[in-house]
Amino acid sequence: MGPNDSSASPASAGPAGDAGVESASGDAAARARLRPPRPRGWRRRLPGLATLLDYEASWLRHDIVAGLVLTAMLVPVGVAYAVASGLPGIHGLYATVVPLLVYALFGPSRILVLGPDSSLAALILAVVLPLSVGDPARAVALGGAMALVAGGVCIVAGLLRLGFVTELLSTPIRHGYMNGIALTVLISQLPKLGGFSVEGGGPVESLLQIGRAVAAGATQPAALAIGLGTLALLLALARWPRLPGLLIAVVAATVVVGALELDTRHGVQVLGALPQGLPGFALPWIRPEDLGPVVLGGLAIALVSFADTSVLARSYAARLRRPADPDQEMVALGAANVAAGLFQGFAISSSSSRTPVAEAAGARTQLAGVVGALAVAALLLFAPEMLRHLPTPALAAVVIVAALGLFEVRDLLRIRRIQPWEFWLSLGCTAGVAVFGVIEGIGLAIVIAVIEFLWDGWRPHSAVLGRAEGVRGYHDVSRYPDARRIPGLVLFRWDAPLFFANAELFSDRVLDAVDASPTRVHRLIVAAEPVTSVDVTSADMLSELHDRLAAAGVELHFAEMKDPVKDKLKRFGLFERLGGGRFHPTMGAAVRDFLAVHPVDWVDWENVGS
Repeated sequence: MGPNDSSASPASAGPAGDAGVESASGDAAARARLRPPRPRGWRRRLPGLATLLDYEASWLRHDIVAGLVLTAMLVPVGVAYAVASGLPGIHGLYATVVPLLVYALFGPSRILVLGPDSSLAALILAVVLPLSVGDPARAVALGGAMALVAGGVCIVAGLLRLGFVTELLSTPIRHGYMNGIALTVLISQLPKLGGFSVEGGGPVESLLQIGRAVAAGATQPAALAIGLGTLALLLALARWPRLPGLLIAVVAATVVVGALELDTRHGVQVLGALPQGLPGFALPWIRPEDLGPVVLGGLAIALVSFADTSVLARSYAARLRRPADPDQEMVALGAANVAAGLFQGFAISSSSSRTPVAEAAGARTQLAGVVGALAVAALLLFAPEMLRHLPTPALAAVVIVAALGLFEVRDLLRIRRIQPWEFWLSLGCTAGVAVFGVIEGIGLAIVIAVIEFLWDGWRPHSAVLGRAEGVRGYHDVSRYPDARRIPGLVLFRWDAPLFFANAELFSDRVLDAVDASPTRVHRLIVAAEPVTSVDVTSADMLSELHDRLAAAGVELHFAEMKDPVKDKLKRFGLFERLGGGRFHPTMGAAVRDFLAVHPVDWVDWENVGS
């Protein structure tokens, strides 16, 4: 810009000091829009209290209305998921009230709703059903103990800043085990929908028993009619998301059962009268022999619940332009689960169905969840008889609709189109959950995730590089068959960190590249920019490889190696052994050094005519 240029920005027209202040404040505002500042200190650990201190009066009306609207879902869903988890329905309301209050204090998300969830029902049922042997008190203790384990794991992981752990599960694997859980939940509710029961077992065994029971005429027509009617009404009302479809369907089923006396005349199972009062503090005592399954179940619940909660929390944080805090989210989820376990509830998670209801109803803060919890508490205190005629088949229909919402089909078809092997991997995870059971299937999914994570590093891509006419840089000769190779020089690229599992493979591929060279090799240059780490095993391998190449008259050099990797080689003593002159800043510098030392017949296309 010349001294007389008139295109200066308006900010530069005023005094230099004012322009500097305006520019600085503008930059700060832009940064805040890009990444809002994270709360610190007690505001981070107690976000609910911080929100209360900054609460605006205009939010109150919205939060109260949203809380009351939310209550219409909290009650039937809480009861339905408790029954689906193998526990008495009242404990679903206990697991609704207490966690909502706790999360309102510790939860970093403004409108996330926690409570009993369909994705956890199969996990809880897999432990509760075989161990409780029909004893409701023991079932409640087992459910509470798993909530304590899951909560403790989440709290410790959050304090240790391990919120990234769930990111290790790839999208296809998450789809796979969630589809398996959805299938398990759906199968478990089919007998309740038809008014009969089957013995416990895995999903495949349960499906066989259901088929035999139906063939034997075990289905109750009245119960099946109520269940299918509720299911049809729920699916039909789903077209109008602003209507409280869940409330309408459940109330309609309850009215029909009560008016026609289907429970007494036709044996339709109903919830019955609920105990009056709020949940009391109670330690969930379990038998020593139950500890193993409870711990495994709690670990699986912690993984699934935080995976779902972190995804949902991140999406709403982005929509509300607020910073996501996965570590505090884990702590809050853990605290809510611990509270549920200590107050006769069971494990809970975030809800992808109730949270949008709160948002659509205008919720501004977690006060909406507090209002919903207090409304449910009021029901327990003053109107427990209201749910007396709520039919079990209708609750099964609620859970089935929720399970249908867990299935990932469209995205799996996308994955099949772009990466078929990951599609089949996802189906394998689904089959693992369906065949071996939910807990075992989750374990299988984790093992597969670890194998998938290691595979790219275990057997990574490598390439011999050459010079392609008219294309800058050095490229894979298998992709550029016409690329020319410099006589006497092998350029080798390794696209992964070097560690114990792939060290031998690296050495073999380097030696293969030297053996396959069309000319006698004087030097091998490793394009090391993709190599992000080196361990002791791979450093020892490099030392041995250096000796083997030197014995054959081949020099081992490196190009574009990152400084942190060089630092490791220095600690291992390998950098000094090889010599600093063998490490070049760029591939071009490495090639020029070779040509200066080893005159060969080579003319680069970029130098032609220059």
